[in-house]
Amino acid sequence: MTLALTLSNIGMSFPLASAGDSQRHQALEGLNLEIARGERVGLVGRNGAGKSTLLRIMAGIYPPVSGTVWRARELSIALLSLGLGFKNELTGRENALLAAVLQGMSKSDARLRLSAIGDFTELGRFYDEPVKTYSSGMRSRLGFATGLLLDTDILLLDEILSVGDHGFRKKARDALTEKLTSERTVILVHHAERAIREVCTRAVWLERGSIKQDGPVEPVLDAYGNSS
Repeated sequence: MTLALTLSNIGMSFPLASAGDSQRHQALEGLNLEIARGERVGLVGRNGAGKSTLLRIMAGIYPPVSGTVWRARELSIALLSLGLGFKNELTGRENALLAAVLQGMSKSDARLRLSAIGDFTELGRFYDEPVKTYSSGMRSRLGFATGLLLDTDILLLDEILSVGDHGFRKKARDALTEKLTSERTVILVHHAERAIREVCTRAVWLERGSIKQDGPVEPVLDAYGNSS
């Protein structure tokens, strides 16, 4: 097994707005997790369980309060989440180009991907409009298409498959499935268990910032469903 990500004894807390730094909310505590290259992992748990926080720590957006995060140095990573990572003053096309260059692509190679990204988003003329004019669904389409079509090694998807009409959601799931390879790693947060069953081979159930259960999708989802 070749590892893509290793999280060791991760702790994360945030100050409570009403109490300053004197009181903190413990979002994650003592969390240990290994993700192999090419694994497709679904994160489940109730609101506030720590799923989105965990993705942001994996992506390097949040430094953990305690513990360590290791990622294979040769692997690129992208977190696709509503409203995250876009420069509002730039157009959709310009944001896609910037994302490609930040992942190490030359500008000439990146430009070759832009038409395919625009076609997939179905944004039409809005692809060349500033992102600040986009709805949440349009931003979601742009983020998903950019991450998927740039062949990012590790995709972190935070409810990104749940936005848009039924046709686009199906298109996104189908495209993601088609793009999955033995080398591409996907970690998916999604409130719909159907999406996790379709995409993932492993599920991790988070509860109060810790891992409650980790294993094959069906038994973990069954246990999670029966706990409600």
